[in-house]
Amino acid sequence: MGLVAAAAAALTVVLLSPLALEEISSSKGVDWNRLSDIGAAYGFTSAIVSALALAGVAVSLIVQNRQARAEQVQGIRSYYLELVRLELDDMALYQPVWGDTDIADPHEQKRHVYADLMMNYAWMGFEIGTIRESLLRDMLAGMFTGEAGRHYWSRAHASWIASSSGSRVGRRFLAIVGEEHARAIAAGPPTRSTVVPSPPAAPVAGASGAWRASAGALIGLGAGLVLGSLLRGRR
Repeated sequence: MGLVAAAAAALTVVLLSPLALEEISSSKGVDWNRLSDIGAAYGFTSAIVSALALAGVAVSLIVQNRQARAEQVQGIRSYYLELVRLELDDMALYQPVWGDTDIADPHEQKRHVYADLMMNYAWMGFEIGTIRESLLRDMLAGMFTGEAGRHYWSRAHASWIASSSGSRVGRRFLAIVGEEHARAIAAGPPTRSTVVPSPPAAPVAGASGAWRASAGALIGLGAGLVLGSLLRGRR
């Protein structure tokens, strides 16, 4: 915006200069030949203004191109997240679409997919600057403490290198992940991932008493019907 304002101000001065020269010549009788020489000097200023305007247009086009690229990347990532959500909803149905896997346990499969979502979240935040390096290292340190995080990176690091090593930010991200993974490995064995079974449903208070009362009522009704049938048969 500052560059555009400066270019506009310079262009205004250039456009108003003939009027100023005319006013000076009519009031003070200035030599027009001398003014012509002075006016020729404005050609350099005009060239500068034109260059600045061209530079402003170029900068605007670059910014628009980057915004369009960012929107395309965001759209692709959003579509990827939708695919992953579908997979998490029914692993047995959708997992074979991605190809054969060496993960047999269904819980471990879901952990792998969830770890992939977390890593993509960390990458997107680091790429746009909302996740600083210190926060990224803290997230990765916690992730690689557990068995699931280490297993995920051992399986997925090759694909991450292939997809993210093409940019300076991507290479820095991969370097940080590699450092934190190596630091976690050197610290010792991981914490094992266990599945805590869901607690059994608590019995509803008064349910057993209500069941007994209902059973007693049904038995009494049945006995009454049998006794009535016998009395009618004797008559």
